[in-house]
Parts: sequence; structure tokens; C-alpha cells
Amino acid sequence: MDATALLMDAAHRPVETARAVLDGISDEALHAMPGGHGNSIAWLIWHAARQWDYQLAELAGEDQVWVTGEWGGRLGIDRGAKEIGFGDSPDDVARLRVKAPAALLDYLTAVTEAFTRYAGSLSAASLDDVVDTRWDPPVTRGVRLISVIDDAVTHLGQAAYARGLVENWRIGY
Repeated sequence: MDATALLMDAAHRPVETARAVLDGISDEALHAMPGGHGNSIAWLIWHAARQWDYQLAELAGEDQVWVTGEWGGRLGIDRGAKEIGFGDSPDDVARLRVKAPAALLDYLTAVTEAFTRYAGSLSAASLDDVVDTRWDPPVTRGVRLISVIDDAVTHLGQAAYARGLVENWRIGY
């Protein structure tokens, strides 16, 4: 299996976790903040998709799916293209309310599809291109792609854990 195929396989895993977490979820559970200050499931999945979308668009030199698909309106979230959740306070998290869990899954899926199209267009050699010199060592395209997937996986794991706390639920693939 080549590197691009591995990236595409890894990219679809957060969507499957989100699908399981959102299946049958109540609005109350979707927006609950464990302990009164933890991130809600809605916020975690939104942020996983937003950070991925933002970084992918920057890397690919394209518009964000958030913008082209008018996802703010579709989700009922009044946040601009540069707002991805970094630095959100508990009050910011509490204010983030989505209209429907299915739309949240659809946004994450759309971001994953954009990632898949982009990754599929890359050569193995282009994965070694340095894309960010602000780090030591400098970040390559391949490392950045893994990083955004890893961030999404982390947040989806947190969403599954949060649902377990809120509803005594467990993931069952």
C-alpha cells in the first residue's frame, strides 16, 4: 500500500467514529458540557472538522469547505472562516449549538472528501515538500497531513468519551 492510500484510509476513520457517536444522540447530550466546563460533543466534532478544513485549505491553496458549502448557515453556527475553536472559553463552547447532528456529520464528511481529493492528487515525492518552516524540524506536507488527521482522531475520541460520561454510552462498531 502506498503512502497516499494510507492517508486516505486514515482520513475516513474520524467520520466513522463521528457516525457512531452521533447515532441516536439527543440534543441535550450533543450540547452537554461534562463537568459544566468540558467541551460538548457538538463542539468537539465541529472543531475537529474546522481545524482540518482550515489547515487543508491553507495547504491546498483552496477555499475552505466551511465557506464554499456555506456550512455555518447549514449548521446554525455564526462563526467566520478564521474561527476554528482554538482559544474558545467555556462560554464560547456553550454558545455553539448545532441544528442537527446529521449536518455536523455531513460537514465532517465533506471535509474528509476534500482531503481525499487533495491527497489523491499528490505524488509520493510531494509529501516531502517543506510547507512550514516555523517549526524545528520544518514541517513537511506529509507530516502536516498526518497532523490534521491525528487532531481529528483525538477530538473524535474525546467526543466518544464525553458521550459515555453524559449518557453512560459506549461505542459499538
